[in-house]
Amino acid sequence: MSALLARTVSGLDEIEPAAWDRLHDGSNPFVHHAFLAGLERHGCIQAQWGWTPRHLTLWRDGALVAGAPGYLKENSHGEFVFDHAWARAYASQGLEYFPKHLYAVPYSPVTGPRLLASDDAGLERALVDAMADDAARMGRSSAHVNFHPESQRVAFKDASTSVQWLARIDVQYHWSKHGEWADFADFLAALSHKRRKNIRQERSRVAAAGVSFRIVDGATATDEDLRQIHGFYLQTFAEYGNHPALTLPFLHHLAATMPRSLVLFFAEREGRPIAGALCLRGGDTLYGRYWGSIEDVPGLHFETCYYQGIEYCLREGLSHFEPGAQGEHKLARGFLPVFVHSRHWIAEPVFRDALRQWCGHEAESVRAYARTLSAHSPFKQGDAGNAADADLSS
Repeated sequence: MSALLARTVSGLDEIEPAAWDRLHDGSNPFVHHAFLAGLERHGCIQAQWGWTPRHLTLWRDGALVAGAPGYLKENSHGEFVFDHAWARAYASQGLEYFPKHLYAVPYSPVTGPRLLASDDAGLERALVDAMADDAARMGRSSAHVNFHPESQRVAFKDASTSVQWLARIDVQYHWSKHGEWADFADFLAALSHKRRKNIRQERSRVAAAGVSFRIVDGATATDEDLRQIHGFYLQTFAEYGNHPALTLPFLHHLAATMPRSLVLFFAEREGRPIAGALCLRGGDTLYGRYWGSIEDVPGLHFETCYYQGIEYCLREGLSHFEPGAQGEHKLARGFLPVFVHSRHWIAEPVFRDALRQWCGHEAESVRAYARTLSAHSPFKQGDAGNAADADLSS
């Protein structure tokens, strides 16, 4: 068999879309060529914001056989796996932490394949080795792989690189369909009396305020729909003083190239949109990404971002709903804690040894926190009541 050739590319437009998309099963929209290339093409990824595309690819006999979406990072913004303390520790010793090499999907704390190799374990291990080799050759402080699936952990353990990849875990809150739930009423019936009552009260307040909902996908969204959802997105970022990265042309790009994946939820009153949520749809999962509102209606956030999404999943036959990172309030609304994973290659031996201990202590703390959360499941025992324990068993 011919040898593998590793090559980094400075933009996904250098890769033929079909060749890239043959590397994954298509179920996760965030690793599609159209999504990643669209971020670059439409101004969402910029070096001045700390993001410089540097994707890793493996080739054999002129054919692309593996790849990993990657970026040189000059800061830690938009990653959701926090390493600010690591950067400060480097700086305190007069060492440069940035630029580091990040393999992830920008601005997206969503678990998905990061080692794209058509389920070939040998190629996944080769990618991991190539990541470390490239970082060492370029003199980088570190390489990071954020939100990889649990199934790809073995590639990091079995890689031949002499420097061990450090493991980190965190907790997110995901909804999963259990049993034979046919509709929202079945979902509510599985909850404890207190949680069921609270959700009904939240939904009734929104309905009493005269709010109705309209759902469109990329194929049916109008230019005005895209303008409205982008406006809600900008509103939220303005309220929190953050820099919005997604552009309106990027949303038009998604609607045109991934029409089935883009799903928009609009809250309307008297025919006028007052709030909206932007989601992406995968094979069996709905991913909540952004929301915004121009009116303050009690319970509107929960209805727009959570309950409408759960109803959509039940209606569309989707099994999972990931509404985004963080938020203990999601637990009371039927979203159970699950672990998410990342791996980290550290070049400097002294820091690597210290961070190995740090990661171990962090993992113990996260697992203890998860056990506490699992003890407060919103479900009745036997009605998905043990689901959190299963999701947190790894």
